[in-house]
Order: sequence, then C-alpha cells, then structure tokens
Amino acid sequence: MSYIILAILFLLSGFFMKYSDDLYDVNHDIKLASVFGILCAIASAVATVGDVGAAYIFIAILIGNLIALKVDGVHHLITLIVFIIICLMYGVGELNFVVLLICILAALGDEIGHEMISKVTANEFLNLFFEYRFVMKIAIFLLAICGAFNVLIFICFIIFELAYLCGGMVFEKFN
Repeated sequence: MSYIILAILFLLSGFFMKYSDDLYDVNHDIKLASVFGILCAIASAVATVGDVGAAYIFIAILIGNLIALKVDGVHHLITLIVFIIICLMYGVGELNFVVLLICILAALGDEIGHEMISKVTANEFLNLFFEYRFVMKIAIFLLAICGAFNVLIFICFIIFELAYLCGGMVFEKFN
C-alpha cells in the first residue's frame, strides 16, 4: 500500500478516534460517536490489513486500551467489532510477537501513564510526557530505526497523533 494512502488512513483514524470519544464523553451522543467510531474502525482496519507496520500500531492501541479498561462505551464496542470483522475478512500480515508485545506495552504504558501520572507527581516533564503519550512514539521510532518496519510508518503514526489532537480542537471549536 502506498505510504501516502497510509498517511491519509492514519490521519482519518486519529481524527475520527478523538472526535468519537469526545462526542461520547462530553455530549453523551452514542449515535454520532458510533458513526465516527465506525469511520475510525474502517480507516484503522484498512491500514492494518494493508501494511504490517500499521498493523503493529493499531492492534497495539486496541489491545493496550482493552487491558487498560478504556473500552468504556457502546461506541467503542461497535468500533472494535467493525475493526475485527474487517481484519478477519481481509487478513493481517504475519506479525513478530516480540515487536507486537513491545508496541502493546508502549500503548498500555501511555494509557496508564496518561490517567495516573498527574495523580502521583507534580513533575511537569512527566506530566507532559504522559499527557502527550510519548511512550509509544519513542517505541515506534526505535522499532523503525531498528528495522522492524519502515520509518515512514513512524511518520504516519505522528500524523495519527497530530490528527488526534486536531480532532479534539475541532470538537471544542464546534461543540
């Protein structure tokens, strides 16, 4: 799959993920949150079946959120089901268990750190580090440098993260 298409899919996934979460968490709009969740699932799943590097990232985010008990709404369940159905229908490339485990632990570290760190320390660096979820960014960068997947996947992941932030800003502006 073209890296331009992957970048677009990562962008859409990040934006739709955040917008869906905010629609549910802030507006309590299950229907619209589910629609944006489905769009996120489609973008994420197409990237996952199209590129192994994307598969590591999106599967790790999924499993990390499941373990951290962040799948907390109907919109998340619908998104999860759509993602799994697409991945099962079209298949995911062969994954290295160690690389996947590193990605999962990084995603889990981000989720737990994001929720907990400000409650246990006032350290500004640590709070910003986990607020912007840098564990996975560093892990993906190092894995790309080590050759686990193309470094362009790291760039796609940064696009995902920026789109996630933009989704939150757009939601705040139009809410």
